[in-house]
Amino acid sequence: MAEVNYIHSVEARQDWLRRPITYQMGNIGSEVSRALKWTAKGNKARADKAIDRALELFEFTIDANAKDHARLTEVLKAREEFCDYFFNNNSYRTDPARMQKYYDGFVIMGGF
Repeated sequence: MAEVNYIHSVEARQDWLRRPITYQMGNIGSEVSRALKWTAKGNKARADKAIDRALELFEFTIDANAKDHARLTEVLKAREEFCDYFFNNNSYRTDPARMQKYYDGFVIMGGF
């Protein structure tokens, strides 16, 4: 079995599991913002790192909310849109500004 190399530490993951959904989605939004910014600037290496961090945080968030169907559905839809935008030629025609606004809402709700 292959070893998984996580970006975030085990301690960070454990802390993540205890955080509210607004915190989790707001922090995913920070990585989405970085990915969008670096993609627009043509810096693929930095964009890819932000994308990788966002995907890992999505996975942590899915684990943290697995028992709450409504939250899990929201997180899975957000991840699907994110992956479609960055990996599937944006077949959903997602507007980057609109995607950013979605995540900004969690920052406002979370009181960051």
